[in-house]
Amino acid sequence: MTDLQLSLVAAGVAFIVVLVIYNKWQEYRARKSVDQAFSGGHDDVLMNPAERGDFSATRQEPQFGDGDIDASDFSDADTVTPAISAAEVGIEDEPELSVDDLIDCVIPLEFESPVRGEKLLQEVAELKYVGKKPVHFIGLTHEGKRDEIAHGGVYTSMFAGVQMVSRSGPLNELEYSEFVSKLREIADRLNAHSDVPDMNRVMSNARELHQFVAEHDAQLSVNVLSNGAPWDITTLLGALEKQGFDVRADGRLVMPDGDVGNLFTLSTNVSASETVTSKLTLLLDVPCVSPDLEGFGVMAKCARSLASRLGGTVVDDGNNPISEQALAEIADQVREFCNAMAVAEIPAGSRRAKRLFS
Repeated sequence: MTDLQLSLVAAGVAFIVVLVIYNKWQEYRARKSVDQAFSGGHDDVLMNPAERGDFSATRQEPQFGDGDIDASDFSDADTVTPAISAAEVGIEDEPELSVDDLIDCVIPLEFESPVRGEKLLQEVAELKYVGKKPVHFIGLTHEGKRDEIAHGGVYTSMFAGVQMVSRSGPLNELEYSEFVSKLREIADRLNAHSDVPDMNRVMSNARELHQFVAEHDAQLSVNVLSNGAPWDITTLLGALEKQGFDVRADGRLVMPDGDVGNLFTLSTNVSASETVTSKLTLLLDVPCVSPDLEGFGVMAKCARSLASRLGGTVVDDGNNPISEQALAEIADQVREFCNAMAVAEIPAGSRRAKRLFS
């Protein structure tokens, strides 16, 4: 091997060594920046009820501390003033049933004689979906009350409902025909009489409801963009999980709402094979979160806190900084949006809304 070749090999090896050292240094800086951001010993106003007060009035900047957080911390009476309560529009006085006259095409089946709940459940067990639309059943008791079908119950009629709309689109003719066909088979086995609505009228109702869903399918996001070196994913996920986020298999992190739902989600915007990220995205599914929880306000607080702790900036999807005034204006728009949904008898965060926007 000539001197020139030896020199080139040596230079190449040296370059590779320098590159490996540089990458290791970058990884170390990324881990260290996240470790430092989440190792502070100061209080977190999101987790300390005595310190929170009314965030809509004081607009106090939050800071994550060392303890776990729970979405129930965000929804106490001191911090939340709902824009409009469901009771004020008269739609939450009774428990919501799985069959809903507003969003389902409902077909009654009248029995010649009362039928026990266990028999009904057995007969309808296979009919859960037609196409992508869910199907549910409720019964009519001797007292004339609609209720969920249960073992031990006795029912004089049954109501079958197929959901007319979801985010995937409205109920179509094929789905409705399948629903009617399978329902007639069930009616024959139960010696029941059914009154099937006209398909054209059902399709018209489905399209009208789909228009409402399309107009109110609002998802709002804010981002936290690194001002310097990227953040180490492993350290970041571990720290956020300790702060109350649930880590999902797809890489998203979900902030629970304190009940059985989600308040908002957080994405690292990178694939599972990547080790660092420079941008976090927080996303609020507006129609699926009750206004009582002030989801956007809490999400904005979380984004500002992350930006402060991690050395980042709160930005929009175009990486343009979002001002405090802009965030406040968006929060007002969210409240108006939720008011409109309540007036339409589909309150944000209700079972009805979550079914439609699924």
